Amino acid sequence: MSLPGITPPADASHVVASYATYAEAERAIDFLADRDFPVARVAVVAGDLRLVEQVTGRLGYGGAAARGAAAGATTGALLGFILGLLSLVAPLTSGLTLALVGLVVGGLVGALIGLIGHLALGGRRDFSSVSAVQAGRYDLIVAAEVAEHARQLLAAHARDAAARGRGRRAA
Repeated sequence: MSLPGITPPADASHVVASYATYAEAERAIDFLADRDFPVARVAVVAGDLRLVEQVTGRLGYGGAAARGAAAGATTGALLGFILGLLSLVAPLTSGLTLALVGLVVGGLVGALIGLIGHLALGGRRDFSSVSAVQAGRYDLIVAAEVAEHARQLLAAHARDAAARGRGRRAA
């Protein structure tokens, strides 16, 4: 799958450097750009991906109903307001009135759907969580014809960074 406007690196490309954080990869690309390197030929590819799910707490019937009510109320209020604005007579008043009705009705319907959904799981997922994808490394991929030049520039960048690091420790 590719995203519009983003071209994956060509087959004839090389990994010229790997970094532990995205910020380090960004600094390396900035360094290349400062030296007039054709950065349009560079891609950052995240590797060693893992899904991390942080459990945030228990989820009971009340929590499921509250989450459903919040989602339903938001949706109902937004739809009510938009439909009210389409009214020919006093669109702002109609919009606010229908937003209030949508808030209440959407909240009630959302709470009911949240409860039914929680009951349908039968206790298999009685917790709430937040998921995130984390990368173990960030590779700089460069077109083959400019890879050696990129390696040379990045080696100089690494030497400069090491020298700056030694200078700070000595001070």
